[in-house]
Amino acid sequence: MTTSPGPRLRELLHLRLRDLRGYQRDRRRGGPSWRLLVPVACVLAGVLFVASAISSQGTDLRPGRFSDLASLVNQQSQQVEALRARVRRLNGQVNRLSAEIGSHHVDQARRQALALRGPVGLDAVAGPGVTVTLNDAPKDVISTADTNPNYLVVHQQDIQAVANALWAGGAEAMTIQGQRVVATTGIKCVGNTVVLHDVPYSPPYVISAVGDPETMVTSLQNNPYLIVYRQWVQSYQLGYSVDVNDQLRLPGFSGSLELSYARPAGAAGSTLGGDAQNPT
Repeated sequence: MTTSPGPRLRELLHLRLRDLRGYQRDRRRGGPSWRLLVPVACVLAGVLFVASAISSQGTDLRPGRFSDLASLVNQQSQQVEALRARVRRLNGQVNRLSAEIGSHHVDQARRQALALRGPVGLDAVAGPGVTVTLNDAPKDVISTADTNPNYLVVHQQDIQAVANALWAGGAEAMTIQGQRVVATTGIKCVGNTVVLHDVPYSPPYVISAVGDPETMVTSLQNNPYLIVYRQWVQSYQLGYSVDVNDQLRLPGFSGSLELSYARPAGAAGSTLGGDAQNPT
């Protein structure tokens, strides 16, 4: 009796188809791929280990970090110790100076400083004196004059000539434009203005001095520069007047007495670090 192959064949085909689907599913999931990646990763790791061994030549590749850090810490420690030593020295100076407050030497220095306030020009002064006023020639005269217009305006040398004549005549104190004249005062001509203690002024320029009016007026009259200047006053109407005052009050100087001056770059003892300041 012969059996029909239909059901048996269908069963075999079903099993084969199931195996084939399982194989495809494993491929999609990458099932056997990891078996290839493991040896590749091992080979690469071995190459890296060999390269590191060749580069190090038997030494540690990382000690530099720690040695540099140790040097930095040591350097910073030295700097901190140097600053501490400086603080100790400064504290010692402060303590020493504090201990001297009220001593005979400090009291003597204070008395000397107070005695110099007047001669230096820090104290206000009152008394008889002279006031000189300088002014440019009128504008219509300047525009029509047959000479250089620069000769018809007041310049710094004109103000300086008046100040020098008053000092020579015995002036005890002086102001220009209301500012007290001291040893560090500089008169500068900038354009058509005069700068005094960094403040620009336009004419008229007023110079006042406390002292013996008679001797100061005589000194103004006999000054060679001002003799010529008064000739220009008569010819071109420059402003020039002298007034005798029974009582003048001049304020004390309130600005800085510190001298500022240029220094060569990198000069020894320079406190400016090579920078320059404008001279006064």
